[in-house]
Amino acid sequence: MLARANRVVSAADYKVTVRRGQRIATPHAMVYIAERDAAPARFGFIVSKAVGNSVTRNLITRRFRAIGREALESRPVGRDVVIRALPGSPEVSWSNLRGEILNALDNTARQDKAGKR
Repeated sequence: MLARANRVVSAADYKVTVRRGQRIATPHAMVYIAERDAAPARFGFIVSKAVGNSVTRNLITRRFRAIGREALESRPVGRDVVIRALPGSPEVSWSNLRGEILNALDNTARQDKAGKR
């Protein structure tokens, strides 16, 4: 479980992140990233019924939470990240899903550093 300080919990925060955040498409997920002040990084997950039944949706949510915990170690501040599962995400292996999302987060971190120079 992610600590409450590291979770996007309000509908308004989800809405702002999805509508105004940077979008990164991966084959099995959409990643939305919105910059924040120097507050702790927060993660939120959207897993609709189009992904599968409740067991499948809970599995995908647990996988996303584990990826979020891992990402917090290297990106601890300043972002809201919302990950939306796409319908093909249950069929992909854990390592592929993890790699896709972490690569998307790393690419945005590199773009941010390049843009600030």
